[in-house]
Amino acid sequence: MISESSYDVGAVRAQFPALKAGSAHFDGPGGTQTPLPVIDAVAEALSGPLSNRGNVTPGERNAEMIVADARQALADLLGARPAGIVFGRSATQLTYDFSRTLAKTWSPGDEVIVTRLDHDSNVRPWVQAAESAGATVRWADFDPGTGELGPDAVREVLSGRTRLVAVTAASNLIGTRPPISEISRLAHDAGALLYVDGVHYTAHAHVDIEQLGADFFTCSPYKFLGPHMGVLASRPDLLETLRPDKLLPSTDAVPERFEFGTLPYEFLAGARAAVDFLAALSPDDKGTRRGRLASAFAALERHEDALRLRIEEGLSAFGQVTVHSRAAERTPTLLLTIDGRSTADAYRYLAERGVDAPSGSFYALEASRRLGLGDDGGLRVGLAPYNNTEDVDRLLHHLAEFLTRPE
Repeated sequence: MISESSYDVGAVRAQFPALKAGSAHFDGPGGTQTPLPVIDAVAEALSGPLSNRGNVTPGERNAEMIVADARQALADLLGARPAGIVFGRSATQLTYDFSRTLAKTWSPGDEVIVTRLDHDSNVRPWVQAAESAGATVRWADFDPGTGELGPDAVREVLSGRTRLVAVTAASNLIGTRPPISEISRLAHDAGALLYVDGVHYTAHAHVDIEQLGADFFTCSPYKFLGPHMGVLASRPDLLETLRPDKLLPSTDAVPERFEFGTLPYEFLAGARAAVDFLAALSPDDKGTRRGRLASAFAALERHEDALRLRIEEGLSAFGQVTVHSRAAERTPTLLLTIDGRSTADAYRYLAERGVDAPSGSFYALEASRRLGLGDDGGLRVGLAPYNNTEDVDRLLHHLAEFLTRPE
């Protein structure tokens, strides 16, 4: 889908039926639109014989194949092993499940670190699990002026009693990408585990959980063109040490011991198709899927960064607009506030003109409050693989209209 010299966004857009409705979508951080190959994969899974997994009937074999293919695809995407891929309803659900399991090993006096930058799904499960175990919660702060969360913020609250550090790989609110590999070294030197929320990060960067040093890494396929579900990646040997609550007759094998009930096979087929779609964005159609994903994300980052710069240059002319996304390393996601105007009003105004850029704190409640925005947050503009310059220009044009209209 990409030529050797450029990213062919027109060819990409042609694969998204939802774009025919005419809206310019800047709501990707909350969930992307879905390409035809993913839609077709979901339909194909539901159209063939399908039943509980096994090796006797065609339906059983189809289910086994779908699960195996999906585990391999997500392992290729994240730099993990298939036996370390756990599927769930959402990243939030998986984090709650693992927080309860890990909390069984905690005692009063143990400590858990969470950050002010994170989505609440990587905050509240740990806070609540710590409370149930009698452990202490320590908070790592970020600089609201720069949006940065550096290693020192974690070092200041880390101790020999720390059992787990929970941190985002990229803020879904302002795009900040903390130095996870450095934070990982600090956590591991203190004897703690590192739980990384990679939901926003995975949509914009080539993931290597080993390089990041993540003991646990979550993502959500619907943030990168796939269906609504969650994925956790870990080392199989680490998963073997954890004992979740589960049904007596359910398997104790890893990773299945963490997957409760029947898996959504059609969504797994869609997740595999989403990974293949991303791999197909590579300028080179040769090599392994993992290798093609690396070159695809390099091309995608160049495309999205160019559009982000175009937005930032346009916004710089709007004196009453404040951009809170300022970190040196960040995703193409911008949070805006407008002096004297409601971003909720801006959201509605833009939506009426076919530009979808929502307003809110997007469950990053601690981050929004730390920025001084309370629970209301701001207008979030997020880019996805199908955005183009026409989308950006529509956004800037209608935002300028909103800013000049009478209140």
